[in-house]
Amino acid sequence: MQSNQNIPENANDHCPGANSDQAGKSDACAGCPNQQLCQSGAGKQLLDNSEIIANLKQVKHKILVLSGKGGVGKSTVSSQLAHILASKGFDVGLLDIDICGPSIPRMMGLESSEVHSSNNGWQPIYINENLGVMSIGFLIDNKDEAIIWRGPRKNGLIKQFLTDVAWGELDFLIIDTPPGTSDEHISIVQYLNLTPDDGAVIVTTPQEVSLSDVRKEISFCQKTKTNILGVIENMSGFVCPNCQHHTDIFLPTTGGGDQLCKQYSLQPLGKIPLEPKVLLSAEKGKCIYETAPDSVAAQVYTNIVQSLLETLNEQPKQ
Repeated sequence: MQSNQNIPENANDHCPGANSDQAGKSDACAGCPNQQLCQSGAGKQLLDNSEIIANLKQVKHKILVLSGKGGVGKSTVSSQLAHILASKGFDVGLLDIDICGPSIPRMMGLESSEVHSSNNGWQPIYINENLGVMSIGFLIDNKDEAIIWRGPRKNGLIKQFLTDVAWGELDFLIIDTPPGTSDEHISIVQYLNLTPDDGAVIVTTPQEVSLSDVRKEISFCQKTKTNILGVIENMSGFVCPNCQHHTDIFLPTTGGGDQLCKQYSLQPLGKIPLEPKVLLSAEKGKCIYETAPDSVAAQVYTNIVQSLLETLNEQPKQ
């Protein structure tokens, strides 16, 4: 940004400001790379991004957890990734942008928490000194009341989460998203200005009804130039808690996550089984690696995190 906070960094001299009625229209706008955006009224987006970039300048990696399908376990994956990364010594933030169905407060054991403000902005809810969480679930009084918002209001809150939350210095910001490729997804990708150090983790289940929607999410990433870090196949068979026998509940009739990765040349990060211990850990807001370190799921999650660290050229801090 230039000295005037209404002026983008790459603007011409004597820019009237992206919020001005003369934005894109004055003589000073001639030849400016932002002129068409400002004329259309979208110039304010430049300011939004500048404010967000300033607030997130100390965030090293931003990771979106995406899936075109609902109910595949994105929130479980997001919460467990955040837990395990924090256990390895990284400073981690977990942001829940599922505005209408926030699950992260429960999965992190924070349902009764409330957001507090400071001179630096909204404070994340900290589980420990290196794991902070933010969700709309902390901002509503009645947890059972439906949130009936149109796109602009959702987008406004997502922007607030990125500009007004005092995230501070983070190694990872994990962002849990709703299903689909709608307003929330478009906004978060536009706002974050993703770099090669950032990207998306795609979550699917083995059956074709899930994969068909996940392909649309992959298409979304391709069109928005969002780097895909890899694919997780969740609910990949059931592990009996008594005999440990593995049974495919959701049959991979078209090849499951493996075939999807081959089709799009993506990295398979791991196959997480349906294991009751994962549910119990999430319900208690705990990390599967701490509550059931010998479980199959704990080992798979650990391997997934290791694969992500290798892809992003990071080493555990402890």
